[in-house]
Amino acid sequence: MTNSDDGLPGDDSITGQERRSRSTRRKILESAVQCLATKGWNASTVGVIADAAGTSRGALQHHFPTREDLIIAALDYMFDQRVRQVDEELGRFVEDEGREEHVVGLLLDYYSGTLFKAALQVWTVAGADEELRKHVLPLERKFARAVHDLAVRLLRADDSDPDTHRMIQATLDLARGLGLADVLADDSARRARIAAVWAVQLRGIKSLPA
Repeated sequence: MTNSDDGLPGDDSITGQERRSRSTRRKILESAVQCLATKGWNASTVGVIADAAGTSRGALQHHFPTREDLIIAALDYMFDQRVRQVDEELGRFVEDEGREEHVVGLLLDYYSGTLFKAALQVWTVAGADEELRKHVLPLERKFARAVHDLAVRLLRADDSDPDTHRMIQATLDLARGLGLADVLADDSARRARIAAVWAVQLRGIKSLPA
């Protein structure tokens, strides 16, 4: 038995009904993130998300009883999907030459993508909603830790070296800032120029032995 891409146990013997249920769940999660990113928190109601997923409000609430359950599950699901995509991307690009620029580009793209824009909507509301913040904080810590670890792995960096650790953190801080700049207008051209410049700085970090 393996895990399916929606986080549930995978099994070739599952019934057609179970498979349809998983497909509906996945559409709901993906639609929730897309609605948050494009419509914002207030407009991303359960009814709107259900319509976007092509399902009923009742079917949505069968999977996710509350809006908060849905939002947190959606962000978690999409983050795991994004990490998997980056892992696949890692296996396709040149091993050494141009590695730093490619990795910086991937990180900057992550923080300017749909998932980041959706998460930003939730983080903003959670700042003034104590109950939501209780759910969001563990997820935000998971995101931060996982993205840092991913950057370390992609760069083959020696994270035990203090200067290298700080450079990784600075890279992620830079990516977040540029992601914020992209919320109101397409900032991709400037982002590409900065990625090239910052990649040069990263060539000086301490690497792990090959």
